[in-house]
Parts: sequence; C-alpha cells; structure tokens
Amino acid sequence: MTPPPPSPSPASVLDLAPVVPVVVVEDAAHAVPLARALVAGGLPAIEVTLRTPAALDAIRAVAAEVPGAVVGAGTVITPEQVAQCVDAGARFLVSPGWTDALLAAMRASGVPFLPGVSTTSEVVALLEHGVRDMKFFPAQAAGGTAYLASLAAPLPQARFCPTGGIGPGNVTEYLALPNVGCVGGSWMVPGDAVAAGDWARIERLARGAATLAARCG
Repeated sequence: MTPPPPSPSPASVLDLAPVVPVVVVEDAAHAVPLARALVAGGLPAIEVTLRTPAALDAIRAVAAEVPGAVVGAGTVITPEQVAQCVDAGARFLVSPGWTDALLAAMRASGVPFLPGVSTTSEVVALLEHGVRDMKFFPAQAAGGTAYLASLAAPLPQARFCPTGGIGPGNVTEYLALPNVGCVGGSWMVPGDAVAAGDWARIERLARGAATLAARCG
C-alpha cells in the first residue's frame, strides 16, 4: 500500500509542537524507528541535525516512511545545505546563526525556517528583514529565560525557539514566556538509547516531555 502523502509544510516552525526533539543520527537505519517512537510519544516535529554523514539519508527515510512526523533539518549553515535538505524532504530548516546568503537561501527554499540569534542586535536585524520567528541559541549560555523575558517588552513581535541547555528541569520556565513558541532539546533522545535501539525508552521520554509541555498549554 502506498503511504499517504505528507501534509503541506507548516506556516511556522513555532506552531508545530511545544517541544522539538533535536536528533543526532549516527546510523540512518535508526532514523525511522526513532521517529516512530517520538511520534508515538507525542512529539511529531523532529529536527535532524546535519552533524553526521547519515543526516540527509535519515531525513529522506523519515520523510518517506513516517507520515506522522514533520521532519526538519538543523545545524544548516550554508545555502548548499538548504537545497540538499529540502531535496531530501525536510519540511523546515533551523540554523544556529545566519548570514545574508544563508537567509536568502532559506527564504527561497519554500519551507519555514528559524535563523539563529543570541543578541538583541541580531534580533533587530532579522526583524528588519521581515523575519519574526527565530531560534535562540545557545539558550542557557546566552542568558536563558531572564534574557528572553527582557526582550519581550521592547521586541514583542519576535518569537523564539530556544535551544541549548534545556531539559526537564527548566523546559516549563521557557514555555511560560510570552515570546517562546516552542523549545528544542535532546533529553528525550539520549545517545545510549539510540545506539541500543531502545525505542520504548525514547517513547517514554518523549511522552514525558509532551506531558511537561502540556502543563504550559
């Protein structure tokens, strides 16, 4: 049976789900069962980072075989990677930072994107470009919830997905902020569980993350 086609790309990454798992895939064979476990646990938006040679094959496999997942690409840092990720089936793009060339490529990609920022000047520069949805990275190191809260009054039009140093102990603090649409994290995909193929454990951790997020809904 032919699987149903995926739904269209979302209008905004920030509206996909409160928690976006940030996944490093060392073996592309793990991608599909990993994505299925995350979806079963209530986390359908999955960011596969371009930190390993297996990343593009992982995105391609999830896009083709897990219709319940909305798979995106993270650690996108060049225009060439933008094209490669979209060709592989990525339905959103996330970068740790941005340049004019990278921003232009992400705009032209046809999928939603989150360029990374860590300073007020970078936020203002993106607003000048008409971009309102951003990744705040590295969140904890760059000032955490206190920094984001201080941006809400002067820059209310900017919305963020903070990533970096976020886990069960502080995720609800981030999600409670008015200018945070979602958070990114990797605590529900520990490397030892992925390497062992312990998909049941990952599903439990994903469900716990979804439950935490629901408390802020």
